[in-house]
Amino acid sequence: MKLILQHLKNYKLYVFLNVLAVLGFAVAELGIPTIVSRMIDRGIVLSDKYYIYKLGVIILVVAIIGGIGNILLAYCSSKISTSITRDIRNDIFKKAQEFSHTEYNKFGVSSMITRTTNDAFILMQFINVILRTALLTPVMIVISVVMVIKTNVTLSMIIGAFIPIICLGVFIIAKISEPISTKQQSGMDKINKIIRENLTGVRVIRAFRKDKYESERFSKANKDYAYNSKKLFKLMAVPQPAFFFLLNVGLVIVFILSSKMVDQGVLQIGSLVAFQEYMFHAMFSIMLFCLVFVMYPRASISARRIQEILDEEPSIKNPENPVFNGDESVTLEFDDVSFKYPGSQAPVLENISFKAKKGDVVAFIGSTGSGKSTLVNLIPRAYDVSSGSIKIDGVDVRQYDLRTLRKKIGFIPQKAVLFSGSISENIKYGKHDANQSEIEASARIAQAYDFIVDKPEQFEDKVEESGSNLSGGQKQRVSISRAVIRKPDIYIFDDSFSALDFKTDAELRKRLKSETTEAITLIVAQRVSSIMDANQIIVLDEGKIVGMGTHDQLLKESTVYYEIASSQLSKEELAI
Repeated sequence: MKLILQHLKNYKLYVFLNVLAVLGFAVAELGIPTIVSRMIDRGIVLSDKYYIYKLGVIILVVAIIGGIGNILLAYCSSKISTSITRDIRNDIFKKAQEFSHTEYNKFGVSSMITRTTNDAFILMQFINVILRTALLTPVMIVISVVMVIKTNVTLSMIIGAFIPIICLGVFIIAKISEPISTKQQSGMDKINKIIRENLTGVRVIRAFRKDKYESERFSKANKDYAYNSKKLFKLMAVPQPAFFFLLNVGLVIVFILSSKMVDQGVLQIGSLVAFQEYMFHAMFSIMLFCLVFVMYPRASISARRIQEILDEEPSIKNPENPVFNGDESVTLEFDDVSFKYPGSQAPVLENISFKAKKGDVVAFIGSTGSGKSTLVNLIPRAYDVSSGSIKIDGVDVRQYDLRTLRKKIGFIPQKAVLFSGSISENIKYGKHDANQSEIEASARIAQAYDFIVDKPEQFEDKVEESGSNLSGGQKQRVSISRAVIRKPDIYIFDDSFSALDFKTDAELRKRLKSETTEAITLIVAQRVSSIMDANQIIVLDEGKIVGMGTHDQLLKESTVYYEIASSQLSKEELAI
């Protein structure tokens, strides 16, 4: 398997020790029956106590070698399998960091979680089995078969008759298990998806009293997964009892035939005892080796799902010769930009053109679905434009090194995203080496300082997962503080003031105005009051610019803007 082999070469020493351990274990398992055979035939039968003691010491030494080999085999196989799984998960996570929204939408977040956790775990189990079984069993099979033939050719034919039956049975089970494994993994994706939707949407579910519906939906997905799992596990449970049945049948036949040979003096009792052991190891090793192929389809499906992520080429990636510096003029220019989502026919934005320079505040307003958020998401290259160009400091954003480009931008999304940890750690997410005075200064600008210092541990107070212990307005202010501490060239506020009251909103914009004089500020807003003082207001309607100018100009010239403003402002405020 390509994915496993790629990582296996990083652990050559452990693989070498694993092979040594396999040889040591095989010597013990097959050497002891041979020694016991001689002990019976020459020591016990002839009552040679010295010979018995001598071979007893040899058996003890061989057993110690086998024990050490078994311990070393267990350690190496566990070390390699867990290390490879760790590396695979790191690779998936690293790759996921390179993905754009397009790739996340393609795979789905729930499926990516399943591939990182469950699929990687299945691979770990398979690698462990390969290292402990697939390397050991071929050695055991070869040596056992040789010893069986050497002991008695006639009796060895019994094993020869049963081997094809074992192989055929395992092959049939492997073929049947592959489609079931595919359904099982898809079922796990579906379960994770429903769980994720229920956990994030629990308030909506309760508000609409859909608890029963969601329970039934989860129950159905869970039932389907359980059904496929049961089928798979029942199938996997067949080989072992079937093998022992065949083994016992074989032993009965061996005893029947060997009884005559012992009477005739053709076969000694010690050799018969050894033959039984060789026969068991030969057949059991063949079964174990074949069971690797039973596990293979399931592991192969998991490996393929992981490989799909690792092979996926991000649609947004660094250019071959990236630019690290523009002309340092702090300018932003949209030049006839159009954009449509991958797979979509209709464009979301059409022919967008405007310019902004240092100190400018540019606002975007329009009805829901007019393309405001999409427009600002094109700047940090969440998506790439379909046509036209976006330039920062005179350089097309597609020519910039991605880290350099995004370092220039302080992005505050519409839905504030906070991480588990302290408030201080969340603010420092914008600047990892920020000191306490910088943290406090950014919190004051974002109007977050007062509520933070009221917390029991102030800036070290814990933020729960997704900021669930903070209100919507508090999360937005911490999110704004995280961007402010960065002191970027371009601030992007994607409807980031929606959860704030008018007083806090006004005070925040007042503080930001003095803070962002050396930067460009872009504001996506629904409130006209939040953007009245902007140098330039761009009115969007169905992805097109239908108005551009100051607040006063647009009230006179843009019907769309006037309708939005009249729905929010009083007649006195509308008076020009």
